[in-house]
Formats: sequence, C-alpha cells, structure tokens
Amino acid sequence: MSPIQLMVMLAALHAADTVRSIDACALLTNADLESILGETIKDRKPGTQVAGALTTSQCFFASASARSVSLTLTRTNPAGRSGVTAREYWRKQFHAGEHDAEDDRRARPVPGLGDEAFWTGTRFAGALYVLRGDVFLRISVGGIGDEKARIDASKRLAREVLRRVKNPELGNDLTNSKSQIPNS
Repeated sequence: MSPIQLMVMLAALHAADTVRSIDACALLTNADLESILGETIKDRKPGTQVAGALTTSQCFFASASARSVSLTLTRTNPAGRSGVTAREYWRKQFHAGEHDAEDDRRARPVPGLGDEAFWTGTRFAGALYVLRGDVFLRISVGGIGDEKARIDASKRLAREVLRRVKNPELGNDLTNSKSQIPNS
C-alpha cells in the first residue's frame, strides 16, 4: 500500500469515526422520554447524514400511541469538506432578516437554553432549536396538542441533551468554547 493510499484510508476511517461519535439516540434515556410523554418508548430509529462540512445525527423515539420525540443534532464535521459551519448555518436560519410579524410560524426566542434558542411552529406542530458552541439541536414532540405543553416538554428534553452533549468526562464534548453569535 502506498503512503497516499494509506493517508486516504486513514482520512476515510477518521471521517467515519467522526460520524459514529454522534449518536442522537444515546442522548435521551427511556426514563427522560417516558417522564415527558407519559408512555413507554417502543422504538428508536437512528440516522446519520454528512453534508459537506455538517454532520447530522437524528433519532425518532416512538411510543405505542401518537406520542413521539424527534431529536436532531447538527455540528461542524472537522473531517468534512469546507463549507458553512453549524454556527454559520444557524446564523443564516435565525438572523438572516426580519420575520413577518403576522406569521405564527416565525422563530420566537426561548431564553435560558444554550447560547441561543428559538421555537418555530404553529399551534398544531413545532420544534425547539438550541445552539451551543458549534452544535445545534432540534427537538420536536408529537402527540401533545397544547403548544405550551409541547414547548415545555421540548425545553426539558433539550436541557437533558445539552447536559449530555457537553460532558468531557464521558468523552463527548462536541461543542467548542462558547462564542458570541455574529451580528447579521
């Protein structure tokens, strides 16, 4: 094997290892989910996607009824190609311009979570987005009709995820040091 082939193989293994290091399904326990949904978790459906410089891990947690949780964790892939970082993507999504004040789907700030957090949606469905360092997450709770209850449930779950994502003792500190969000 030539040195070039070896370098390519090692780079590919490193990239695959980077993708495997994010496991959204491992960031919430059944106890966390059952305390929010009031039901036993019957299934976890994981998925991972790499798109340029971003790596996304997702997990769909299903109960026996319509109650569910969808968690997506996105971060800059250090082994990825050049492109937009997770923080830059966040800025484009949430700070690109003014939102229509009449649109009830606009991003609404949610204080006290991560570096910054927003709720988007309608009274029927929505998702909580939370940024911390170079990682952002999206949590959506299904099967709960009341928007305030969905937001509260999403916030509780987000706190658990954030606690687990940044835990150097467990070797899963996926965030970089806190930095200010660039002004748009």
